[in-house]
Amino acid sequence: MPKVIAIDGAASSGKSTVSKFLSKKYNSPLLHSGLLYRKISVLAIQNGINIKSKKELLKCIHEIEKANYKNDELYSNKVSLLSSKIATKKYVRDSLIHLQREFPKKYGKGKRFVIIEGRDIGTVVFPKADYKFFFWASADIRAKRRYEQLIKNGEKVGFKGIYRDIIHRDKADLNRKVAPLKPAVNSLLIDTSFLSISAVLKIIERNILIR
Repeated sequence: MPKVIAIDGAASSGKSTVSKFLSKKYNSPLLHSGLLYRKISVLAIQNGINIKSKKELLKCIHEIEKANYKNDELYSNKVSLLSSKIATKKYVRDSLIHLQREFPKKYGKGKRFVIIEGRDIGTVVFPKADYKFFFWASADIRAKRRYEQLIKNGEKVGFKGIYRDIIHRDKADLNRKVAPLKPAVNSLLIDTSFLSISAVLKIIERNILIR
């Protein structure tokens, strides 16, 4: 079995970007768990589903691997806010845990590592992961990153609104009753506020290659 690298952290803290670089460098399968919630959100929007309907959301979960998604759909601000709400539902998280835990077995054969990135990977999904990292950055820096990403995707947004959304997202993620955002007790905390991608990669590599 490949070793599991769990990377958790706040919205726009750099975990997705760093995970992609690690995946490419070590030819390792990568699962962005947040994409699962975004895909459910896109399907809910496309089909006019009321997210209070358990039956309809569970139906979306069964469809996420079959549907096609556009990058601008997945990363729109509307989808970000909706996925945050959907992620608070215990039955949704429980339904996705099996899919996430099967990922190393399904895609990691013959690989040294698999990388799983999200918000509760080291605490809930893979509590026995071989390596655990938790990313954080100041809210204003994360808002700037998010703002630039949305502008690049062609959305018309304002920085102040994005900043408020980041603060709201943090509050929701940190205080939700089900799988709240928090570092695992044995994870390495990395503040990415003023670190380049290469600097963060070096920190991670020092930890995964010496063990």
